[in-house]
Amino acid sequence: MDKSCEAITDIFGSNVFNDSVMRERLPKDVYKSITKTTEGHQPLDPALANVIANAMKDWAIEKGATHYCHWFQPMTGLTAEKHDSFISPTSDGRTMMEFSGKELCQGEPDASSFPSGGLRATFEARGYTAWDCTSPVFIKEDGKNITLYIPSAFCSYTGLALDKKTPLLRSMDALDKQATRVLSALGNKTSKHVTATLGPEQEYFLVDRSYYKKRLDLILTGRTLFGAASPRGQEMDDHYFGTLHERVASFMHEVNVELWKLGVSAKTQHNEVAPGQYELAPVFATVNVATDHNQLAMETLQKVANRHNFICLLHEKPFAGINGSGKHNNWSMVTDDGINLLDPGQTPHDNMVFLVMLCGVVRAVDKYAKLLRASVANTGNEHRLGANEAPPAIVSIFLGEQLTDIFNQLANGDATSSRQGEELKLGVSTLPPLPKDCTDRNRTSPFAFTGNRFEFRMVGSTQSTAGPTFVLNTIVADILAEIADELEKAKNVKSSVQKILRKIANEHSRIIFNGDNYTDVWVVEAEKRQLPNIRSTVGSLATIMDEENVGVFERQKVLSKAELAARTEILLEAYSMQINIEALTMINIVKRQILPASAEYSGKLAATVASISSTGLCSDYQKEMLETVSELIGSTGKALKELEAITKECADIKEISDKAEFCRDKVIPAMCQLRQFADELETNVDASLWPLPTYAEMLFLK
Repeated sequence: MDKSCEAITDIFGSNVFNDSVMRERLPKDVYKSITKTTEGHQPLDPALANVIANAMKDWAIEKGATHYCHWFQPMTGLTAEKHDSFISPTSDGRTMMEFSGKELCQGEPDASSFPSGGLRATFEARGYTAWDCTSPVFIKEDGKNITLYIPSAFCSYTGLALDKKTPLLRSMDALDKQATRVLSALGNKTSKHVTATLGPEQEYFLVDRSYYKKRLDLILTGRTLFGAASPRGQEMDDHYFGTLHERVASFMHEVNVELWKLGVSAKTQHNEVAPGQYELAPVFATVNVATDHNQLAMETLQKVANRHNFICLLHEKPFAGINGSGKHNNWSMVTDDGINLLDPGQTPHDNMVFLVMLCGVVRAVDKYAKLLRASVANTGNEHRLGANEAPPAIVSIFLGEQLTDIFNQLANGDATSSRQGEELKLGVSTLPPLPKDCTDRNRTSPFAFTGNRFEFRMVGSTQSTAGPTFVLNTIVADILAEIADELEKAKNVKSSVQKILRKIANEHSRIIFNGDNYTDVWVVEAEKRQLPNIRSTVGSLATIMDEENVGVFERQKVLSKAELAARTEILLEAYSMQINIEALTMINIVKRQILPASAEYSGKLAATVASISSTGLCSDYQKEMLETVSELIGSTGKALKELEAITKECADIKEISDKAEFCRDKVIPAMCQLRQFADELETNVDASLWPLPTYAEMLFLK
């Protein structure tokens, strides 16, 4: 075996308390018990927690760990951790290393400083973390600090969810229950559990750290608030899948090694469409593990980038005018005995289980399109969705030629045939014929079927995958519950299935669209089909508390009305705070950098004009330059004052929804106006005086 392959197999999962480690270190009865728990067959036996905790502690200490932490995902969208040492003082003045089952299973961080949306008052500080034993515990190395990380859920003293993990786990239970009911009604008596799986592709940008340090906007907001277009962008199509720059390749290698140690199966890496943009994709995992892994991937990308004097930008739109970054969530459902419920097989027209699951997803996405759109709404995605680079804010489904044909057959009766793939001959004698899929792919679709899964392409690059995924799990579970109710009371299951599929195909054909989602023609067509097109984040978030959305979460016991209202408030408040930070940052940069540099240049121009004029020579062009710069300085100054006034007005608004609407309707237009004049100044001011690194420098210089 190749030495590099040996090294990979040796390091993969080396920092994870995984199944093989548990089998080796736990007593057989304890191992069997915890395995049943992680597979969803039974709750964790508290009596065994001490044994498991002790084994974890010994393993972690052997690897150099001195601390442990409950690692959770508050509603900031980031992760949180409070480190406690294993040290326990003894009566003789020395110390011993201890870690109890109680410490493993439950932690108690301060809940008052995390967003709660009114679920907790400031003085009600107690919160609890609970070990998610279905996601492996791992060791994380941050410099010389080595810590045992325990993936956890986070809830309030009253048991309300304060995080993104808890509703995700609840949605997994809901989907498991309803999908298993459907399978049982269809005659499958061997599959006992259904789990949603996820493979999130992660897009990101790399910029040299020296440029980043000169850009206050990147430091404070993650995106460039100013920047004239580079003479060259992505129009040459030469970056996508291009040769990796050596420095970038070295960075990617180190990212892979770090992730492999953590058991994250980083699989694919390549240049993305925009200059300076890249992508990382893992192998599928259960949705909660995949969410944990994606959080680790984002943290690792940023940490390793620093080591290579890069900064990793995860913002959905760090640079205007070129592609932004998304997170394509490849989602499917798999049984405990290995059946992918979204695998059509060779003859999907007579694959009853597949057709039921497919139609269930189609109905769910159409019925709850606004909720699915709201699950990806944030300030960054507002810049990205609807541009010629990403799906529009209109939710539609791509099924491809084969499945669309079957869907149409179902609408007219029974599906009786499936289009088959062909052989693709390339016309070169030395190249073998290639098997041709029966359906092309559509990278413009927001929700596309891609062989044996759906790819939800609207998710933003900074987002936790938990939110969009628990929404998808919940709405699909709800539709499968409807189907199960029908099938369980049916005297003739096959006839009932045909009736259900025909009804769904007729009622929800409007959401099937296989064409180019980027065109204005589709926007017009979608309006005719009465598909919602909610462009703004604020408008999208306002739909979360619609009666049908509250109902679906409560029916499936994923979120209560109070928990859902809290999340809506948190998202609206985060939107307003982010816009306010961006506005204040713009004001700072214009006042302290852009206008002083421009004024210095105009002074030099004025001196030049005076000097030339004194000689009697023509200075018309210099005068024109001075006039242009002076007018732009005036326009920029005026726009600056307008933004300052609007920002102060916004600060006085108390109601969260009103403030968010004011940011959308007043603050953002004022920011855009200020940027327009400032970017024009960049193209007219002496490059040696311009205080900000340019797009050309940041995107093309490595």
